[in-house]
Amino acid sequence: MSEANTNQTLKLDGLFAFKEGMATVYNEQGEAIPVTVLRYEPWVVAQVKTKQNDGYEAIQLACRPKKSKNTTQAEKGHLKNAGFENGAQYVKELRQSLPEGASVGSAVSIESLAKGDIVKMTSKSKGHGFAGSVKRWNFAGGPASHGSKFHRRPGSSGNRTWPGRVMPGKKFPGHYGDETITVRNVEVVDVIPAENVLMVKGPVPGARNTLVKLVRE
Repeated sequence: MSEANTNQTLKLDGLFAFKEGMATVYNEQGEAIPVTVLRYEPWVVAQVKTKQNDGYEAIQLACRPKKSKNTTQAEKGHLKNAGFENGAQYVKELRQSLPEGASVGSAVSIESLAKGDIVKMTSKSKGHGFAGSVKRWNFAGGPASHGSKFHRRPGSSGNRTWPGRVMPGKKFPGHYGDETITVRNVEVVDVIPAENVLMVKGPVPGARNTLVKLVRE
């Protein structure tokens, strides 16, 4: 990454971080609190979106330099001023009112969130491949014995002559998991800037290294 305006740090209404795993911490009363540890990596402002130019206000962020062979000319041109010569692996956006001093190349501070904040958390859940309707949707299935020949099947799915088709949204076997999940009212248990670590209370959807979006509520 080339030199950018990294001496100026911004505090935003949220952050992006990567899931590490779960741990247990203890509060002042000695109570055990299950937490998910999130690893924060440096994010840089790649674009400042305004109502005049884009129709809405937002901060576009970039993280992790790409290899030159994996980058298009458009990416290089777009992220050059942010300090990424060859583009970035992650380019995300936070919709919010523009903070004072927001400019391309500014680094985002991990202290955008603080201990005790309540956040809305969004990430992608683990994928479980193809699954039947019993596992995917908790269908009851049929009798387990006595030769019913109906055990873990979806059952009837059609209609009468009208409308004569299966309605959209019908629950069927298919790809289980790998969905964008949002969890609200999650407490930030601790923020450790020296170690680039955040801790949030409870579990976080997704596997290790999943990108997690945290927005203050």
